[in-house]
Amino acid sequence: MELLLSLLLILMVPSINAQWPPSPGYYPSHRFRTMRFYDGFRNLWGPQHMRIDQNTLTIWLDSSSGSGFKSVRPFRSGYFGASIKLQPGYTAGVITSFYLSNNEAHPGFHDEVDIEFLGTTFGKPYTLQTNVYIRGSGDGRIIGREMKFHLWFDPTQDFHHYAILWSPKDIM
Repeated sequence: MELLLSLLLILMVPSINAQWPPSPGYYPSHRFRTMRFYDGFRNLWGPQHMRIDQNTLTIWLDSSSGSGFKSVRPFRSGYFGASIKLQPGYTAGVITSFYLSNNEAHPGFHDEVDIEFLGTTFGKPYTLQTNVYIRGSGDGRIIGREMKFHLWFDPTQDFHHYAILWSPKDIM
């Protein structure tokens, strides 16, 4: 199953007070081996909106473009994570997402696992939406689940680690 691993992040230049690099979160290196970015992925669009520095990929979105990438080989399972700091202020209509999909291998009949941050207006909390779809989408017979969470913290103040751990039996 070929996965499209796309990541559109709204990243601002870290402020002087922001911690860099971001907190590592959970790295399951005892169960899964890591790889260098270009050993496992290739850029799909927006190479001018991505930078690799000391095993850290940084991508950003501006008024002209973002950046996306895909795996060079299929993955049946794995750990996929990102440290994300969202753009503050009015972001209605902007969705920052991190997702796995096999749409290129199975157009119209694909599987997908998403972590999405829905844009917001001033004074409203950000919404984190997770989606799991199997056997296609948009055909009226969607099999899957969407969940929305209003965040209890401000995702614009610091980097937070979000991840998908996908095994043959579970998606976490």
